[in-house]
Amino acid sequence: MHQNRMVKMKKEINSDEKIKKQLVKLLEKHPEGLTVREISKQVSLHRQTVTKYLFELKGAGMVYRRPIGSATLYYLVEYVKHAIKA
Repeated sequence: MHQNRMVKMKKEINSDEKIKKQLVKLLEKHPEGLTVREISKQVSLHRQTVTKYLFELKGAGMVYRRPIGSATLYYLVEYVKHAIKA
């Protein structure tokens, strides 16, 4: 039973990492930033799921969150640093 739980946890971790990689790749293609709604449509995940992973990426210092009026745009930090230097 313990081994089955470990296998399940590894699968969940792999799934989490795949989703995060998918979000990073998408944001790489959109240096102008994307909203949670736009991201969720493109990766076919619920908005709450996307938000969870975006906050994990933000906590890891990979994603920048910018509120603009009623919308919030998400960018990869590397693009934000590049824009500031330009």
